Formats: sequence, C-alpha cells, structure tokens
Amino acid sequence: MVSTPAPGSMAEAQGPRRPRRKRTIDRPRLSSFEALRRINGEGGYANLVTAEVIAGLDARDAGFVTELVHGTCRRQGSYDMIIERAAGRTLNSLQPAVVDVLRLACHQLFVMRVPMHAAVAASVDLAGVAIGERVTGVVNAILRKLAASSWDEWLAELTVGLPERASLAIRHAHPQWIVEAFATALASDDAELARLLEADNEPPVPMLAVRPGLADVAELTAGGAEPARWSPWAASRPGNPGDLPAVRQGRAGVQDEGSQLVVKAATGAGLPEGPWLDLCAGPGGKSALLRGLAPGLLVSAEVQPHRAELIGRALRAYPQTGTDGRAHQVVVADGRFPAWQAGAFGLVLADVPCTGLGSLRRRPESRWRRDPAALGQLVELQTALLASAIDSTQPGGLVAYITCSPHRAETVDVIAEARGVQLLDAPALLPEVPAAASRLNPRCLQLWPHVHGTDAMFCALLRRHGG
Repeated sequence: MVSTPAPGSMAEAQGPRRPRRKRTIDRPRLSSFEALRRINGEGGYANLVTAEVIAGLDARDAGFVTELVHGTCRRQGSYDMIIERAAGRTLNSLQPAVVDVLRLACHQLFVMRVPMHAAVAASVDLAGVAIGERVTGVVNAILRKLAASSWDEWLAELTVGLPERASLAIRHAHPQWIVEAFATALASDDAELARLLEADNEPPVPMLAVRPGLADVAELTAGGAEPARWSPWAASRPGNPGDLPAVRQGRAGVQDEGSQLVVKAATGAGLPEGPWLDLCAGPGGKSALLRGLAPGLLVSAEVQPHRAELIGRALRAYPQTGTDGRAHQVVVADGRFPAWQAGAFGLVLADVPCTGLGSLRRRPESRWRRDPAALGQLVELQTALLASAIDSTQPGGLVAYITCSPHRAETVDVIAEARGVQLLDAPALLPEVPAAASRLNPRCLQLWPHVHGTDAMFCALLRRHGG
C-alpha cells in the first residue's frame, strides 16, 4: 500500500508518484513455470506435465516451452550450483518457487541464448505475476549476478581445481555417481565419456515402432517419418506422434530403437515351440512387438495394475485371440512368484526394473531423482526376477535379460550369478549394428546414445540347459 505524503513534504514537491507498472508475463513462460513447479514440487514427470501445459499452444510456443522445461530439468543440478554461487546463499534459504524462476532464467541465458535484458526482465515479471511482488527485488538482484558471466565462465569458476570426472559431471550436468558408473561401463577414456554425457543432453527425435502385421514402416514414412538405421519396425518423426493415423489407432507406437533391437536379437536366437512370456511387461512397448512376432500365445505379466492397463492399450489393435492361432493374455502378477507353471515358455523376456540410467536423454528430470543408495535393492530384485525367468523357461528355451541401464551392478554382475544357462553371443545376432558388444562382457549387447543414437540398452541372452 502506498502512503499519502504529508503536505509540504519533498514527495509532494516532486509531484504525485507514478503508479507502478502492472506486470504481465507471456503464456509460454508462465506455462513453463507451472510445469516446473509440478515437476519439482509435486514429483511430476517432465514429459507428461509438459504435454499437458502445451495443449492449445501453437507449434512455436509449444517448442519454446518444451525446450525450456526439459532443458532446465536436464541441467538443473549444475544450474543450482551457479544460482547458489551468484546468490551467496543456499537454495533452501530461498522460496522453492523463486528457485524455479531462477532455474528457468539460467536455461534462457546460458543455453537458449535469450538476450540478457529480455531474460532478466521476463523472469522478474514472471516472479511478480506467479509468486508476488515481494520477491521481485531478490530475484532481480540474483538474476543480474547470473547474467554477469557466461555459461563457460560459470563452469570455469565452479570446476577450478576439481578432478576431471567431477568437472565433467558439472559441465555436462550429471550427478557424479552416474558419471562414474558410465565410465566403468564404457571402459574407455574421458574423451569418450564426455561424448556420452553430451549425447545424454540432446533431446531425441521421437522414434516410432509399427506393430508387426498391422502396419509397416512405409506407412510411417508416407506421413513424414524417416526409417531408422537398424530396426525393421522403426521410423523417427519430429512433432506429435498422434498426428499419424497408425499411432492413433494403436497400429504403431512410440518406442526407442534400442528397445526394438533387443527384441530383434531375442526373437532371432532360435527358439523352441511354446508360448512366450514378457515378464515385466509394463507399459507394453515390447509386448506390442512380441505379439506380432509370436507364433502362438504371448503372456504379458505386470505387477502394477495401472501399468497392466497400459499393456492392454498397447495391444488394443490386436485381437485377443486371432484366427491364425496367435493370442495374448495380460496378467497382473509379481514375476518373482509366478502365476504359471515352471518351464512353460519357449521365450521369456525379462526387462527388469532398473535405475533407468540408459534413458536419461528421454527423461529429463530423472538423473536428479535417482538414488544410488537404492541400487542394492534393485539388484536384489533383478537377481530374483532373472532366477524366476530361468525357472519359467523350458529346457532349450531362451531368457532375454534386459535393462535400460549400463550400470555394471545391474547388468553383467547380475547375469554372472545365473545358473543352469548358457550365455549366447547376443551382438552376433545384430551383425548390422556396429560396436554393439558390451565392453564388460563381449557376449552381451550394450547400446549407447553417443554411438548408436539409442538409449543405453543392455541385453544378455541365456539358453536354459537341457534342450
């Protein structure tokens, strides 16, 4: 509230005070702020939240919001270090909503190359509109300190005197424990490690997969997609996948090429007769491929009911029982405690829960949410699921152990404990894919974002003894 000056005062002599400008903010920046608050304050997923807030925006504004939100999430850990240095205080001394305004400003200043005056002014206005006028002073002060140095200058200041991998973690915005895990799996030099981290920060073009028998890649390319390099079912296309009739009708879906390639390897390994099992099937992308390839029954198991519903949606374009003898069944079941007879399946796909370190480029916020302390419990679960998968496979049948993580503890260390199986040469089943062998065990498949342009998928193929 503005007080009235006393008669004869200096304020009166200077004339009436001009009313304060009413702040406004453009919808894309406000939508970006609302999205980031839901992600950081409510635990939302960046891809889902962003899709909601851009609904109704034109293509240009939707692209701006997507880059601003996803890019901010990817580099958030490094931005937080810069904000603390500029503010001279810890983040927890600032209102969480203020921190999110500053994070968005960092991405505009340092990566999106928004002019300094525009980024600062718009961010102060955003704070005033979305939070309140009382915070604009501190936001303005911190912003001006942020803008006084470039991204490279801030990184140089933050990394001075640090070991190389600690420096790489800050420069490429990854937690250091993830950088160390990647370094172990790469078994290479820090130059290649830097290329991997850089590739992790590049948002991928959406990759599509046709459902075998229901659509072909030619239909996708007719809609503007480009065929993928190796998967016979894949094509990439920028923009909204739902623009294509095949996707809307469930005859195609979104699926990383790496995810498709591990299915190609598993189904090309020579399989005995018998039904197939997708052991940890949610949300259903691999089941949708398997359903079109399986010669008979496909059973898709998922412990979480809501993810089991997603499998049903992924399979919706297939008849549950076809006239060709092919069929599918979705069951809610814990793969560690099978709801089926032992030795029942010719192929068991065990795409086990994991840290997801291989899909960081597609899940912008996930790198900062992963807890290395939870790794031990995950490995215990993975080991139990692999043992169950082996028990569920008939003699001579095949288990495909899959993770979307290159972490040694979740990959080669788990299969090293497997009993009663023979490890096949998985990379030999994809001879067209270069450098696909794991550096930790060359009989296992390991894909990489910087080498293959895919998620960092791992696959080990295990033949059960006795066939």
